[in-house]
Amino acid sequence: MRMRPTLSWAPAEDLPPGTTDLAPVVEALSTGGVLVLSGAGLSTESGIPDYRGKGGSLGRHTPMTYQEFTASAQARRRYWARSHLGWRTFGRARPNAGHLAVAAFERHGLLSGVITQNVDGLHQAAGSGDVVELHGSLERVVCLSCGAVSARRELAVRLEEANAGFEPVAAGINPDGDADLTDAQVGDFRVMPCVSCGGILKPDVVFFGESVPPARVEQCRQLVREATSLLVLGSSLTVMSGLRFVRQAFQASTPVLIINRDATRGDQLALTRVALPLGEALTSVAGHLKLPADGNP
Repeated sequence: MRMRPTLSWAPAEDLPPGTTDLAPVVEALSTGGVLVLSGAGLSTESGIPDYRGKGGSLGRHTPMTYQEFTASAQARRRYWARSHLGWRTFGRARPNAGHLAVAAFERHGLLSGVITQNVDGLHQAAGSGDVVELHGSLERVVCLSCGAVSARRELAVRLEEANAGFEPVAAGINPDGDADLTDAQVGDFRVMPCVSCGGILKPDVVFFGESVPPARVEQCRQLVREATSLLVLGSSLTVMSGLRFVRQAFQASTPVLIINRDATRGDQLALTRVALPLGEALTSVAGHLKLPADGNP
């Protein structure tokens, strides 16, 4: 499945308005078998901005495509300089109340699984164990030549040593791990090759314009087939890689519920869209279900 580089989406005027009624979400979870699909909006309360919400990073930043990254050494230099700086912020991010609530739902047997569009690892840090990382993870690096996979922290050490004194001040951090830097700030940043074969290293994430591995797509499709309902958290569903699972659920008459403050591309397919902050909403849902959502059993 190839990610379409859809960077904007305008909601139709006849979209149903959002609600503050969490009862349908509570009811779905009380039944169990709920599949969660999470997006960047779930991580904003951890200090990681989203793409399209108010103040989202797309207002100042266009994500690099796979084609740009593979075709240009200068593009890779720019990417790794920005990503190296952004990695420091990602490394400090901690799960928020929304992540902890999702982990509590899983821990008490209410979920059939979690699919996340995020690459920050915060679901796992909160305690969720059954997570499909649809777009990969910034925790890993892959060589485009030999396929070797290594830990991002190991590359971070090599980049630190090769770029001593690299301390630019970024204009912002983006949900894909990039920091906003000018070409002058990037300068002659040194990019590190694969230690095994000298090939090009890339974060183990799906760039815009790149294909999600087919086996991972099928794994997600199977999760949708098995779910009693699909709960979308913090995703505008602008990118087809997430929207297609909402469409699949709708076509199978599986209820779709969305919690997102802004309208989404999937609203017309959803039973409801709750327009509340995710941490507040999910903590409230956990309370209605009498579940601790603070990471404790």
